[in-house]
Amino acid sequence: MAAMVRRQRPRRLACWALMAVLLADLLALSDTLAVMSVDLGSESMKVAIVKPGVPMEIVLNKESRRKTPVTVTLKENERFFGDSAASMAIKNPKATLRYFQHLLGKQENNPHVALYRARFPEHELGFDPQRQTVYFQISPQLQFSPEEVLSMLLNYSRSLAEDFAEQPIKDAVITVPAFFNQAERRAVLQAARMAGLKVLQLINDNTATALSYGVFRRKDINTTAQNIMFYDMGAGSTVCTIVTYQTVKTKDSGVQPQLQIRGVGFDRTLGGLEMELRLREHLARLFNEQRKGQRAKDVRENPRAMAKLLREANRLKTVLSANADHMAQIEGLMDDVDFKAKVTRAEFEDLCADLFERVPGPVQQALQSAEMKLDEIEQVILVGGATRVPKVQEVLLKAVGKEELGKNINADEAAAMGAVYQAAALSKAFKVKPFVVRDAVIYPILVEFTREVEEEPGVHSLKHNKRILFSRMGPYPQRKVITFNRYSHDFNFHINYGDLGFLGPEDLRVFGSQNLTTVKLKGVGESFRKYPDYESKGIKAHFNLDESGVLSLDRVESVFETLMSVLFGGGATPDAKENGTDSVQEEEEGPAEGSKDEPGEQAELKEEADSPTEDASPPPPPEPKGSAAPEGEKTTEKDDGEKPEAQKPSDKGEAGFESVPPAPEEEKKQKPARKQRMVEEIGVELVVLDLPDLPEDELARSAQKLQDLTLRDLEKQEREKAANSLEAFIFETQDKLYQPEYQEVSTEEQREDISGKLSATSSWLEDEGFGATTAVRGLPGHGRQKWRPSLPLPGSEREEGCDVRHREGCRTGSSTALSSPQPPATPAHLRQMLKEKLAELRKLCQGLFFRVEERKKWPERLSALDSLLNHSSMFLKGARLIPEMDQIFTEVEMTTLEKVINETWAWKNATMAEQAKLPATEKPVLLSKDIEAKMMALDREVQYLLNKAKFAKPRPRPKDKNGTRAEPPLNASASDQGDKVIPPPGQTEDAKPISEPEKETRSEPAGSEPLELGGPGAESEQKEQPTEQKRTLKNDEL
Repeated sequence: MAAMVRRQRPRRLACWALMAVLLADLLALSDTLAVMSVDLGSESMKVAIVKPGVPMEIVLNKESRRKTPVTVTLKENERFFGDSAASMAIKNPKATLRYFQHLLGKQENNPHVALYRARFPEHELGFDPQRQTVYFQISPQLQFSPEEVLSMLLNYSRSLAEDFAEQPIKDAVITVPAFFNQAERRAVLQAARMAGLKVLQLINDNTATALSYGVFRRKDINTTAQNIMFYDMGAGSTVCTIVTYQTVKTKDSGVQPQLQIRGVGFDRTLGGLEMELRLREHLARLFNEQRKGQRAKDVRENPRAMAKLLREANRLKTVLSANADHMAQIEGLMDDVDFKAKVTRAEFEDLCADLFERVPGPVQQALQSAEMKLDEIEQVILVGGATRVPKVQEVLLKAVGKEELGKNINADEAAAMGAVYQAAALSKAFKVKPFVVRDAVIYPILVEFTREVEEEPGVHSLKHNKRILFSRMGPYPQRKVITFNRYSHDFNFHINYGDLGFLGPEDLRVFGSQNLTTVKLKGVGESFRKYPDYESKGIKAHFNLDESGVLSLDRVESVFETLMSVLFGGGATPDAKENGTDSVQEEEEGPAEGSKDEPGEQAELKEEADSPTEDASPPPPPEPKGSAAPEGEKTTEKDDGEKPEAQKPSDKGEAGFESVPPAPEEEKKQKPARKQRMVEEIGVELVVLDLPDLPEDELARSAQKLQDLTLRDLEKQEREKAANSLEAFIFETQDKLYQPEYQEVSTEEQREDISGKLSATSSWLEDEGFGATTAVRGLPGHGRQKWRPSLPLPGSEREEGCDVRHREGCRTGSSTALSSPQPPATPAHLRQMLKEKLAELRKLCQGLFFRVEERKKWPERLSALDSLLNHSSMFLKGARLIPEMDQIFTEVEMTTLEKVINETWAWKNATMAEQAKLPATEKPVLLSKDIEAKMMALDREVQYLLNKAKFAKPRPRPKDKNGTRAEPPLNASASDQGDKVIPPPGQTEDAKPISEPEKETRSEPAGSEPLELGGPGAESEQKEQPTEQKRTLKNDEL
């Protein structure tokens, strides 16, 4: 038996250990349940979170605002984000980066790069020869790519979300403009990787807005299709989207609402920023005219002045949206000259007349891509800040021909709310109501390849083939498989964009390279040599257009099957199918919308994705080609080079598909049992043609660099916190030394000693501590030697270096720190020095502060002690007056309480007398903690007796013991019975042999419990025994 117990003990320990590990995992998981969304706009961003108990909430930044400027200020040794960076734009415009998203995924020769240089000439853009892109050259030592700057901003947005959620967050959904191409989307994903974020999805901002609109109007969506147009004009661009809402039947969740993107139109440069730039140019011209006779410099050559004008133009645009005119005024615009000019709304509209003419353009593009008319649009809803301009609404209303424009959505936060709903739906930690989202491909993608054909006997030529992989406005995410037949050696194929004729010439130049990737296959010939006795079923390339709209090549396989002629059912069919697969066949793994054969197609494609045995059987090619007939027809019409050889089989498959389906289904039932299939993985080499991604080592270096900057920022915050704490303690203590309550408990010598130490520390903080702090913090006025050559505007460094929290340091100037011969301390050492200085001062002032605090506490503590002593004495006196028959306290208990009361009185009087003899400058003997200890000891004794009285049982006594009157016996018997619990029905107990109240005492249980458990029993007892209404008399007496 003992041996069995010993064997079971390790098992129990293992079980407990496993339970502990699982519990720890659950606790760790519960700490990271929150997800976030980042709506990245051109001018500002909005961050939203979802966490347990907080559904879909916009995050407030450090200034308690719901949106944060997309602005980053990068100095030598410090960074600013959001509102802090926006305020630095005027002081240091070169180091303040804005609208840098316009450079993502673009090479140096892109027109948008030249436009950025023209808009913001203060920024120096360097050239990266490896990727043919640009980067920001802040100083000779500081340079950052647009992806790195975006990564900093994403990391800052995560810190805001984590502070708001009070837990770490890694999962995020990020919004991007719908017109972003593959290179731009990959650039955003790389920035998120640098920031350490796990991107659940890159969602188009128009799709996120449509999702937010639908989620809050779920009850209004039914089987009838509703077409809604969203017109989104932001700071940098304009996007018009047509969305169809209706309920659909899904496999997993039944009937659920769905939104489908039907049409999209956009203008990359039409937005509020262009209007502000027009206003800035107008204000600069007015200022130059005012100083025309003074031979002054052009204000456009002064970056600071232009930054001030841009800020004023932003304010002016907002004010003119609600007013007919407004006075623009800037104090000290340039050379200490103030600027003041009146601007009317009519002037503003004249400046932007050509911009307003472009407002209807995205609407027409969206209608054309959706193949719809304006009559089919039920409502036009405004989104984005620039739609608040009255002229924009006027032109748009005229263009869409509606009675009014919809404004029933939060124009600023809709995208962030829709994105965070999608984040919660994609996260495994939350369960949300399903809402089907079918986004649309803006830019078609096709596959191009060349193969050798024999036009005449003995005459071979190369034939160029194109096949659309993902068509324009087709739904995504989806997977597709393309099969290459008649290839027995290594070959290449190309993935490019399709027909971009819907883009204008300028948009095509901005779009960049139309070639995506060249795929080089290696190992095709080896696979054929490895399986010489098998029949090749082609080289299959599996493509995936994921939820983020990013295309990837999952894998390439060479598929072989055994030769079993019975499977093909004759000689004519294999020839037709072989020719059909010669041209690239398209197999769509996602559901094909609007197809009657959708269920069968979905089932077959899922099998292809999950199990290779169904992927490459030759007989079915006509079936997927027929189901994707519209796509195939477009291909054969556009690609004339494919007609001579592949058109006849294709026509056969397409024309005969309606009547043929039963035969392929029968073949499909017979095939799995009688075929043997082998799959060989083919090596793939990808050559990216549009914009090369950062190499892994470069990406790791960038991530490490940004992580070091983040750690440096945290160190700076800790250092500033220590310096501010020390400075605040010095100021507060110096002020306290002149207050009467502190002078009363200290001598003149003591105050002079403390004041001298405070002054010395203050001087150290200003001369050395503050100078070293700001050197590490990177303020230009106190820069370290190795950073000095890179400082931009030497004449204004001292002004920029001033910090509100360190006013004394600004007054001393920068010369003190720079003239110090000692090398600057390390950040960690300096922070430790600041903490040590603060600890020394606190130790010096500890006695003074202690004496003041004790004197402040005396009145309240002594009053409470006197009150407790008085009440305890009254309680003891009452307890001694209880008759002996009813006494519930023992003599020892009352004597103990009396002793504690007397000892407390004696201690109080003796201590107060001793304290009165001591001078106020000495350490007091009457301490508040001793008073509290005495009160706790006395209160403990009193509470003990009170609890005993509460649960005590009165002693029973004969009724006729004191028969002077009739009522006391009744009260006595009633109280005796009322102080006991009535037993449950059915339980009885014999009562004591008392004659008259026998019925009353018969229900009295022996050893009954306290009164608190009476409850309903007491009510029933009162009904049965009216005489017990006088019980309270006895209790009151007790």
